[in-house]
Amino acid sequence: MSGSHEIRHAPRTSPWPLIATLGGVAMLSGLLVVAVYQFTKPIIAENQRQAVARAIGRVIPGAVSNRAFRVENGRLVPAGPQARGEVIYAGYDVKGRLIGIAAKAGAQGYADMIHMLYGYDPATQRILGFEVLKMAETPGLGDKITTDEGFLANFPLDATVEEGKLRHEIVTVKHGRKRNPWEIDAISGATISSRAVGKALNASAQRLLPIIRSQLDVLRRNGPEAGGGKR
Repeated sequence: MSGSHEIRHAPRTSPWPLIATLGGVAMLSGLLVVAVYQFTKPIIAENQRQAVARAIGRVIPGAVSNRAFRVENGRLVPAGPQARGEVIYAGYDVKGRLIGIAAKAGAQGYADMIHMLYGYDPATQRILGFEVLKMAETPGLGDKITTDEGFLANFPLDATVEEGKLRHEIVTVKHGRKRNPWEIDAISGATISSRAVGKALNASAQRLLPIIRSQLDVLRRNGPEAGGGKR
């Protein structure tokens, strides 16, 4: 015997079957994600529409119907329920009279963006209140903006428009320091969330209310009697 050892090599396995399998799994997973998205997209959109419709009824007391208007080059254009872009909602009473406007607003809170819908009374030029549409604030702290009676008592807020802009900015002040009707008294322990409400309302009101004031006749003429109103 020579003492040498014969070394046998295992036959090489082609990687292509494994690659093909992984590629097939990835493709199938992608198709499933797309299918689920396409299936749930209209459901999510309808749920969002219903949430906005409920919120409109709460921020415009007395409204029995509403109609969407799209903001376009400083004007308000009647829009359908699936309108894209910046949209406001005009609320009408049982006689078809314009009694309020609802608009969306949003600002960064403590945990994430706070999205809300607020109501505006064009007759008194006041923001009547707001409803949170989506937020992720800390339970028991940041979410007090929806339940704290003292905080909700800040409303209505003065939002008078003069010479094409708000007469006073809407600001959030430290708890106990509210002196003016355009100020929001913050919640102790939830200052960031409280300030987010003020920032959101001020930014939206500064941008939208001058347009709304100049387009009130459009909102009145295109009420539910003109078609398109939602009940």
